Amino acid sequence: MEYRKIKDQDKDGDVVADDIESLHGKALSAGNFATLGGSSSEKSKWKRKSIVTLALTVLTSSQAILIVWSKRAGKYEYCVTTANFLVEALKCAFSLAALGRIWRNEGVTEDNRLSTTLDEVSVYPIPAVLYLVKNLLQYYIFAYVDAPGYQILKNLNIISTGVLYRIILKKKLSEIQWAAFILLCAGCTTAQLNPSSDHVLQTPFQGWVMAIVMALLSGFAGVYTEAIIKKRPSRNINVQNFWLYVFGMAFNAIAIVIQDFDAVMNKGFFHGYSLITFLMILNHALSGIAVSMVMKYADNIVKVYSTSVAMLLTAVVSVFLFGFHLSLAFFLGSTVVSVSIYLHSIGKLQK
Repeated sequence: MEYRKIKDQDKDGDVVADDIESLHGKALSAGNFATLGGSSSEKSKWKRKSIVTLALTVLTSSQAILIVWSKRAGKYEYCVTTANFLVEALKCAFSLAALGRIWRNEGVTEDNRLSTTLDEVSVYPIPAVLYLVKNLLQYYIFAYVDAPGYQILKNLNIISTGVLYRIILKKKLSEIQWAAFILLCAGCTTAQLNPSSDHVLQTPFQGWVMAIVMALLSGFAGVYTEAIIKKRPSRNINVQNFWLYVFGMAFNAIAIVIQDFDAVMNKGFFHGYSLITFLMILNHALSGIAVSMVMKYADNIVKVYSTSVAMLLTAVVSVFLFGFHLSLAFFLGSTVVSVSIYLHSIGKLQK
């Protein structure tokens, strides 16, 4: 009975390990043991985690490629703020569509209704603003660094996520997990080294500032969003996404008015858009939803590893698209990343 009570309190979280710890030293009945070992609900949760993590990895691996392809003559002909607004609008539409399907199949319940309290909604503007600034910097940092340099500097996000994960969520990482995190950062950086990598150290001061700010914003926004989503585990993820994206649309609309109002009024909202631009927007929208799913059913650590593996996939895909040659450094870095993943899994089991 105690196991069932604990499970009901956090039925959408990763509860298996917590349940075992809470029952440490207590006798388990044969029925409870069977529940822990072969519950179909736990299998479905594991399957759901695997699917959303794989989806995030695949979607993230194509992001940088689509951003580069969306340029014409080395610059963005479209307004970046309008693209970000459409990303938020598309994510909001996907969330509503998913809710509509749930309402038809299951009806409207306390956990999937859109109506909410001011206390619940008031926390969403913070990550919405953080993601807005981070997404804008993602475009403008390319004015100071090239794509390889950007990928290397982006690895600062790995360390910032680990530190903020400990500070904000109060979740302690073991020494093995910290070692795995450092190896992950080193492996990703090594894999991205090329003959021009020395230029990264010559990045202008503005580029370094943008990279550090992006890493801190990305880490803080991700960890803070995870805290919000998991505060009420039974709340439907699509409702939580809807409110987050509504504020994202609002702040991006403000950014359009402040930064690109004249351009939008004179040239039109979709000026400079191409098929690649729309594919990039779709990719960002699906990636954003996949990130929220990973945070709901896993955590930011899984997200960091997923995006790191996506970086390696990007390099492999670039071999066929851009004639990119995989160097010895790439294979060495990939090996280090694999070791990091193995160490993290061991550290997680030992906690």
